[in-house]
Amino acid sequence: MSDLHLRELPLAGLFSLQHKVHEDERGRFARLFCEGSLQAFGQPLHIRQINHSRTAQRGTVRGLHFQYPPHTESKLITCLRGAVWDVAVDVRQGSPTFLCWHAERLEAGDGRSLLLPAGFAHGFQALSEDAELLYLHSADYTPGFEGGLSVSDPRLAIDWPLPVLGLSARDAGHPLLGEDFQGVRL
Repeated sequence: MSDLHLRELPLAGLFSLQHKVHEDERGRFARLFCEGSLQAFGQPLHIRQINHSRTAQRGTVRGLHFQYPPHTESKLITCLRGAVWDVAVDVRQGSPTFLCWHAERLEAGDGRSLLLPAGFAHGFQALSEDAELLYLHSADYTPGFEGGLSVSDPRLAIDWPLPVLGLSARDAGHPLLGEDFQGVRL
């Protein structure tokens, strides 16, 4: 039996992962990543970079970030502390769900992760104080190939659960989508 169960979400290529959590009197254990298991499910993910973030204030939004070719990346997101509302936006050129978004609540200890394929923008809102995320990336961060979407873009109409707080200058500076935005060509 696998310690990992994948559930396909409404946007093609986007998955929720449920990790088997082993608990006893000592505490708990869960395997958060296994390249072989994902490969067996047809979702290969070779890790090039691991990032960790801590968001101090409830309501803070980070994102929405993506990278352009040839540096597109897949991501595996896991909440280590607190809770977040994790958002994926399809920016794949020609996709039937282009500019559609999907969100999942991730909470520390819930045994869940979100697997985003290349061509998706990612962001989240902290639903608790001191929310911590672990990000596994399939590509190195490459300045000059980064892209971003405005968290308040009316074309996306993301329904953030809390008032949006704490945007960085970079994230607040993402322009609204123009009719000329064609997305990411994979």
